[in-house]
Amino acid sequence: MELGSQGICLGRRGSLTVAAVNKVHHVYTIARVAEMLGEDEDWLWDVANEMDQEDGLIWVYGTGDEEIMAFTDFGIETLTGIIEIYKADPHLLKRSIDPE
Repeated sequence: MELGSQGICLGRRGSLTVAAVNKVHHVYTIARVAEMLGEDEDWLWDVANEMDQEDGLIWVYGTGDEEIMAFTDFGIETLTGIIEIYKADPHLLKRSIDPE
């Protein structure tokens, strides 16, 4: 099998198999996640700031280079775990966002 330039696998006997390009088919904006979790959006922004793409965080860019933080389902699970850590010790967040 070969991977064509369009992400299509060419199999034997003329068959085509479309390769999955991206497994993420939906995300939730930070405003929606804050509503779902019953949390303050600004506080959630501070908590989620330490997350990376591997954690399920995605940046969505709108017109005028507007940046919107969004999360995959896995990202919401990761974020929920981070929220629990910061709620158990609120001083951690204060130390992580304080200017040096």
